[in-house]
Amino acid sequence: MEDLDDTGERSSFIVGLIENRAKEVGVAAIDLRSASLHLSQYIETSSSYQNTKTVLQFYDPMVIIVPPNKLAPDGMVGVSELVDRFCSSTRKVTMARGCFDDTRGAVLVKSLAAKEPSELGLDTRYKQYYLCLAAAAAAVKWTEAEKGVIITNHSLLVTFNGSFDHMNIDATSVQNLEIIEPMQSTLCATNSKKRSLFHMLKTTRIVGGTRLLRANLLQPLKDIETINARLDCLDELMSNEQLFFGLSQALRKFPKETDRVLCNFCFKPKKVTNGVLAIDNSRKSQILIASIILLKTALDALPLLSKVLKDAKSFLLGNIYKSVCENEKYASIRKRIGEVIDEDVLHTRAPFVARTQQCFAVKAGIDGLLDIARRSFCDTSEAIHNLANKYRKDFKLPNLKIPFNNRQGFYFSIPQRDIQGKLPSKFIQVMKHGNNIHCSSLELASVSTSYNQMLKFGSSFKSKKSAKCITFTLGNRNILH
Repeated sequence: MEDLDDTGERSSFIVGLIENRAKEVGVAAIDLRSASLHLSQYIETSSSYQNTKTVLQFYDPMVIIVPPNKLAPDGMVGVSELVDRFCSSTRKVTMARGCFDDTRGAVLVKSLAAKEPSELGLDTRYKQYYLCLAAAAAAVKWTEAEKGVIITNHSLLVTFNGSFDHMNIDATSVQNLEIIEPMQSTLCATNSKKRSLFHMLKTTRIVGGTRLLRANLLQPLKDIETINARLDCLDELMSNEQLFFGLSQALRKFPKETDRVLCNFCFKPKKVTNGVLAIDNSRKSQILIASIILLKTALDALPLLSKVLKDAKSFLLGNIYKSVCENEKYASIRKRIGEVIDEDVLHTRAPFVARTQQCFAVKAGIDGLLDIARRSFCDTSEAIHNLANKYRKDFKLPNLKIPFNNRQGFYFSIPQRDIQGKLPSKFIQVMKHGNNIHCSSLELASVSTSYNQMLKFGSSFKSKKSAKCITFTLGNRNILH
């Protein structure tokens, strides 16, 4: 099972797809990264399913869910066979037609949507969008079962998508114009992705910006008011160097993975009763704590962004300042995090630093048992470094280092130039890595095992006092763990 936070820049969409004999197709796309559900329903105008191909090209899903039976209009192959032909590299899941229940889908959307049903217009659109609601029922059921989560009520951003404000570029044109991927060219004798328009323009600071750029290239905007608002914003950035470079500096303060915070708060892990799954449950706890640290780091960057945007004159930047920088809810969330999480803890991508920070994220004095466990953890950590110092002295290896990664844990790294003859028999699991030798020892393996156990306990420890920082209301989304 793939972790919810492990999607990177790859697709994070799960798409449900269904059709009827009237050439209508319903699509439900769940974005695991931004905790959103996009619904659309349209009439397929050609036997080649050009509209459906365009939608699939846009979402670039990692999983497509379809019903088993071929229920296609005359002269059309059906969405199941279409997926086999057009998305052969994408995982296809076939679910029973009973899972595509539009009544169940409508109930789910009402309960999961952050907005009220009246704001979504679901009561009036129910009959119009019954196919995409059926697709939503199947997509939600599969996501919860496969990922081992429960989607929190009133947490998803639900949208009913239409083509009124955007252009649709068919899949053939996307390929021929080299918008996302370059065409294979024997004349150029290169497969460099930089030849595509998308990769030439991709200078975004965060993953969310990269995904937004891709979306705008595949479905260009045609709403004149929004286009003019963007152009006004661009004019201000080009004419005001202080604003441009200040905004660029402020965006660097936000973690690249900021947009993944929501998914770990909106997708609640199912309760585990089987002890066999304890390791998986510990992993989920670590992910949750990492998300809180990530959220804290993003909220810490807001004051600088507020300072930069305070005097912005364009409508778009001004609206961001009012809706984000002046939103009191973010200050409230930051305050509640500060009650339990240590102020010095910041998001980092270095594995050893990240895991250690998870262990020490909760402030001292919150829970006595946690404090005792962390003291033992520090003693074990000191023992590992004392062992490294002993080996440096005993075996005359002054440049011996002791790196850490999530797969191996601690190991020794010794430059080859420092090794005279063979390594002492004390060193085991010896392997060459570039100009270094990587190895371990029975003593290190023993102490490292204790270290990992302490680390898992510290990062997954839960108490009533520390759990209170994990209850938030972010915007209109109720986030509860």
